[in-house]
Amino acid sequence: MKTDRQLKQLWFKFFEEHGFKKIPGYSIIPENDPTVLFTTAGMHPLVPYLLGETHPAGDKIFDVQRCIRTNDIDEVGDNSHLTLFEMLGNWTLGNCDKTEMIKLSYQFLTSKDYLAIPKERLAVTVFEGDEVAPRDEEAYKAWKDCGIEKVFFLPAKNNWWALGGGVGPCGPDTEMFYDTGKEPCCENCSPACDCGKYLEIWNDVFMQYLVKNAGDKAVKLDRPNIDTGMGLERTVAVLNGQESVYDSGCLKKVIDFIGSKAEKSYTSSESAKRSYRIITDHLRSATFILGDERGVAPSNVGQGYVLRRFIRRSVNCARNIGLDCKYFADIANVYIEEYGQDYQDIKSNGEKIKLELEKEVEKFSKAIEEGHREFEKVINGIERHKQFAKAGEVVENILSGKACFRLYDTFGFPFELTRELASERGYAVDEQGFLKAFEEHQEKSRQASAGQFKGGLADTSKQSARLHTATHLMLAGLQKMFGKDVVQKGSNITPERLRFDFNLDHKMTEEELKTLENFVNDAIAKAIDVKCEVMTLEEARKSGAHGTFSNKYGEEVKVYTIGTVSKEICGGPHAENTSELHHFKILKEESSSSGIRRIKAVID
Repeated sequence: MKTDRQLKQLWFKFFEEHGFKKIPGYSIIPENDPTVLFTTAGMHPLVPYLLGETHPAGDKIFDVQRCIRTNDIDEVGDNSHLTLFEMLGNWTLGNCDKTEMIKLSYQFLTSKDYLAIPKERLAVTVFEGDEVAPRDEEAYKAWKDCGIEKVFFLPAKNNWWALGGGVGPCGPDTEMFYDTGKEPCCENCSPACDCGKYLEIWNDVFMQYLVKNAGDKAVKLDRPNIDTGMGLERTVAVLNGQESVYDSGCLKKVIDFIGSKAEKSYTSSESAKRSYRIITDHLRSATFILGDERGVAPSNVGQGYVLRRFIRRSVNCARNIGLDCKYFADIANVYIEEYGQDYQDIKSNGEKIKLELEKEVEKFSKAIEEGHREFEKVINGIERHKQFAKAGEVVENILSGKACFRLYDTFGFPFELTRELASERGYAVDEQGFLKAFEEHQEKSRQASAGQFKGGLADTSKQSARLHTATHLMLAGLQKMFGKDVVQKGSNITPERLRFDFNLDHKMTEEELKTLENFVNDAIAKAIDVKCEVMTLEEARKSGAHGTFSNKYGEEVKVYTIGTVSKEICGGPHAENTSELHHFKILKEESSSSGIRRIKAVID
């Protein structure tokens, strides 16, 4: 039986032996990414390096990255879907040798020293070509030369990779699948089917192209890259011959714990099994989000909205199987102990995680009570309408989608519960109307998040680089005014403006804002060169460089120095000289959250 930790160690050993350098994983909360609420793949934090920035660790790197994806949230509860997973990844920056990477992939999968999967149990897919890019004959030939018989050409929807939103580096990929041995579903059965015969375990992306703006055609990258990703939990399940990712490791431990406390057993029904798995998955995701170094609290928008949904959905599932929610803290403890070994922030934030879970469960319990009262008001309103309806007017026993969504959004009342209560009262619900309202809310939340995280990693324009430099000058000014305890708590950079979050215990006065503005403009007027040096993390610290997130770059880091004004560990990009910023102006200073202030500013 393989464990998650054993697979990680094999991954580390293999790529170190082949000249790759290990880097630490990044936060699960993106620092500056307009396309996602959470880090959804190992490559997201590496976009600057995929676009040409030099990585301090070199051009051959690997890691394990915690990821969250919610696009398949409704599938959670089946054998393979998870909202949180660990992704094993490696990158070759600027040297896109497909054949070499495919040979390495084959070796890791089949060698008796590593995964020892019989090659007969492997199937792979490659890009069949279209008007954007040609058929990937090189990848096809490489797999055939390795002795893989089942190689399938598939279209872009299966074998073309791009960032969310379609902007950024992209290209054809080759995906590796484990043949479960099930009978083919049809004559043309392939890994593109959902029949369960083939289970994806690895993906090699050949980033040969770039889409600069939405709607643009792809152009060839000057420095093509390779990005690979292997889902840890799914691969462990395959290696252990298990049908479900919930059958081993930490997830199995939580399933067993729930079984010792719940009224309904795991195997009592498919509904119960699904509830067990949703609780197990969602509370793991909630633990990671709450424990992250940039952890967020439950709220009604963006990341906080997703977090709240994870917790409240878990409460609803606990209700379905007769599990007291007081045990959520014990479940979180299992995850804190397991993952705290690899992620220090989860370990150090253990008490905070359990406290926030408890607060949200209590808040949701009150919301359920309020929701019941509001539900009754909706029903009474329809009954009154019937009573005073005009002659010939038909009033149906249907709760509108708008009313259902208001119960869900305003009172946190699960749609499933609304439907259940409505059925008991002889009412139907407008599910399509609810879904439409829900999708509109998601779009607003996505746009709000895009506003919060746009720029930086996903935008390397000169204007964004200049604004990035302005944030360094501004932080230096804030620390001069209020002390070195003031640190960056988040940033948001677009080509039009910057938004910068920092810790401070009061609203800044007009005089303080003017002092800060003058500090930055004085540095701009002095036309100071912005110098970049690569050094070890220890050297950077000894040199006096500041960096709240300094551990994310690995043993070697980039240090940007602006004269005697600022010295920070940062991934870039930046202006070459402060004079490029022209003039700095603060537009607004406001509260972001408790103890956190936010400044919006522009340069012109």
